[in-house]
Amino acid sequence: MATRQLALGSRPLTPVPAVPAKPTRPPTVPAPPAPARPAPVESLFAPAAPLNWVGPGDRWTRAWGVQPARPQPVAVERTAGAVMRPLDAAELALVRAVLAAVQPVADRAMAHFHALMFLRHPELRALFPAAMDEQRELLLRALRQCAQGGDDPAALREFLVPLGRRHRKYGALPGHYAAAEECLVQALARYGGDAWDERAEAAWRRLLAMVSRLLVEGLEEQARSAPPWWQAEVVGHRQAAEDVAVLTLRPDQQYPFRAGQFAAVETPWWPRVWRPYSFGSAPRADGLLTLHVRAVPAGWVSNALVHRARPGDVLRLGPAEGGMTVDHTAGEHLLCLGGGTGIGPIGALVEEVAAHGAAGRRVEVFYGARRESGLYRLAELRELAELHPWLTVRPVLSEGDAPALPELVARHAPWHGYAAYLSGPAAMVRGGAAALRRCGLAAGAVRHDPVGEPA
Repeated sequence: MATRQLALGSRPLTPVPAVPAKPTRPPTVPAPPAPARPAPVESLFAPAAPLNWVGPGDRWTRAWGVQPARPQPVAVERTAGAVMRPLDAAELALVRAVLAAVQPVADRAMAHFHALMFLRHPELRALFPAAMDEQRELLLRALRQCAQGGDDPAALREFLVPLGRRHRKYGALPGHYAAAEECLVQALARYGGDAWDERAEAAWRRLLAMVSRLLVEGLEEQARSAPPWWQAEVVGHRQAAEDVAVLTLRPDQQYPFRAGQFAAVETPWWPRVWRPYSFGSAPRADGLLTLHVRAVPAGWVSNALVHRARPGDVLRLGPAEGGMTVDHTAGEHLLCLGGGTGIGPIGALVEEVAAHGAAGRRVEVFYGARRESGLYRLAELRELAELHPWLTVRPVLSEGDAPALPELVARHAPWHGYAAYLSGPAAMVRGGAAALRRCGLAAGAVRHDPVGEPA
C-alpha cells in the first residue's frame, strides 16, 4: 500500500485550464477568397464583323497563326481606253509565238515567275499555298486562254471578271496585279527564246494590262456586294457512306446562296488550298449549310473534311457560285440526275421546289451509285416523294452488267418539256449531257456546273 502511494505521489500535477467567459458576440469568420476570373477568350463568331477583312491582321491570320503580311504594293493607274483596246492580228501572233516557245519549258518558266514575284514582293507569298505545282499549271492555262481571246474583250471579260472575284478570297488587292505583270514579263523574256523581242514584249504588256484591268474589275465588283469569305464552324459531321461525310456548317454571318450552287472551301490544315463543293440543302431558316463530301485519292481538302474535320473546327467559305438553279416562274418539268455525292445539290433543288411549291411541274430524280451502300440519301428522298406526288425518285445501281445512269435515263425518253440538272462525277455529267442532247433536249435545257468544278 505504501508503494502505491509513493508511485502516485511521484507524478507531476497537471494545471487545470481556466474556463473562458461566455462570448457576447459571434466570432468573425473571414470571407473566402474571390475566385480568379478567367482571361477573356476571343470568339471567332460573336460578334461577327459586317465584312471579313483579308489582309494584315485579319481574323483568319490571327486564328491560324499566320504572320501578318507586309504593306501591299500600290496599284499602277492606267486609262480605261488604253487597256481595253483589243490586240490586232499581228500582236496576237507575237503573243502566241512566245507561248509556243515557252510550252516545252512551261513548268520552269512559271516557277521562275513565282520565284521572282516572291523575291521582290515577299508579302505575296502568304496568298499562295505551300505547294505551287497546281498554281503553275493554272497560270499557264489562264495565259493560254487570254492569248486565245486577246482580240475579243467580251470573251476576256467573261473569263477574267469571275476570276477576279475568286481572287478576293485569297486576299488579292488591285496593286498585286501590277507587281505580277512585271515579273511575268521578265519570266517570258527569259524563256521565250527567239520569239521574244521588243515587239513581242509590247504585245504582251498590252495583253497583260487588259488582263489586270478585268481582274481588278471583278475584284472591286465583288467587294461592293459581299465579303471575300465567310468563317463557318462545323457543327455536325456524319459518316453517310464509305468515304462520304455530310458536314453541317454554321457561318459567322448570313450566307446568301441558292440550291444548286457551290462554294470554294478552305480548311485550316491546308491553308490557301480551295476546293469547290456544292451545297447539299436549300437555304434554311436557321442559316445552317450542308456539304456532301467524298474523300478522293490524293485529295487534300476532301480527305481533311471527311476524315479529320470534327464539330468545333472552323472552315472558310468563298461566295456562292454557279448557275445550276431553278427558275420557279418558268413552270418547266425538272429532270435531275445525281451520281454519288452529286445527289447533294440535286436534293437541295428538290427541297427548294417543295418550299416554293411545284406549281404543276413534275420532278423526276434519277439517283445513281455503284453499290447500294452509295445510295445514302435514298430514304430521305423517298420520304419527300411520299409527301409530294409531283416527285418521282428512281435509284440506279451501275454495278455488274447494269446500265449506267445516262443510258437508263435515255431509255425513259422523250423528255420534251423538261429542264435537266446534272451533278456528280465528271464522266457521268458528260455522258448524261450527251445522252440527253441525243434525246432531243436543247443545249440550253441541260444544266450543270463546269465539269470537274463542284466535287
